[in-house]
Amino acid sequence: MIFVFIVFSVFVLFIFNSLTYRLCLQTDMAKEKQPNVFRTINILITILLISSYVEVIYT
Repeated sequence: MIFVFIVFSVFVLFIFNSLTYRLCLQTDMAKEKQPNVFRTINILITILLISSYVEVIYT
C-alpha cells in the first residue's frame, strides 16, 4: 500500500511541477520569484498528500 502511494505521490508532484513551470513561463514571472512559487506549491501539495495518506490509513 505504501509503495503504491509513494509512486502516486511522485507522479502528482511531477505533474504539479510541470504545471507550475508552464504557469511561470506564461506569466513571464521573474527568475527571482520562481523558486518561492515552486517551494510553496510543493510544500502545499506534500501536506495534501500526507493528509490524504493518513486519512486512507485510518479509515
